[in-house]
Amino acid sequence: MKRPWKDVSVPLRDGMAHWPGDPECHIKRVNRMEDGAVCNLTHLSMSAHTGTHMDAPRHFIADGLTMEQMPLAAVMGRCRVFELDCEGQITADDLKKLKFVPRQRVLFKTRNSTRSWAMKEFDKDFISIRKDAAQYLVEQGVVTVGVDYLSIGGYGKDVVETHQIMLGAGIWVIEGLNLSEIKDGYYELICLPIKLEGADGAPCRVVLR
Repeated sequence: MKRPWKDVSVPLRDGMAHWPGDPECHIKRVNRMEDGAVCNLTHLSMSAHTGTHMDAPRHFIADGLTMEQMPLAAVMGRCRVFELDCEGQITADDLKKLKFVPRQRVLFKTRNSTRSWAMKEFDKDFISIRKDAAQYLVEQGVVTVGVDYLSIGGYGKDVVETHQIMLGAGIWVIEGLNLSEIKDGYYELICLPIKLEGADGAPCRVVLR
């Protein structure tokens, strides 16, 4: 009997933490059955990069692929979760201790999963991927990288460079995971972003088994 799927997405909530400067997440019930409406109807207003989401290359690459052009093979299949005990940023030296294979899907679990998501406000000190580590991942030929907070690049720490390196190399990026209940090891991954035509990113639901 196979083990059950584990949902590693964060719930979308009204007013949830978001990247500074991005549109806030607003979720409002506009039709309510308790008020006499024949059905309930919810209105959503948020950035495509809210909560658990994916970055398409177009996010930082002017002529990069958009969200609906993503190959499903990038986000469905075997993946490797690496648990890292880092302070500040994941560096190339941190990654050189690990073993990667070409076309691999990798997810990085850090203290973000228990610390950052427990905070009501945006955590400016979350663990991110430094630009030298981004380049190392490109050199290792990975196809998909997932992280457990809102960005692969740090707040005020080479956020642009890290995105440009990885997205420019065609790596598909999953951001905003919560891996607090996931152990280091191999898993089956299913990550399906909303099919937003022409978009630079999209919210998604991510499960592991």
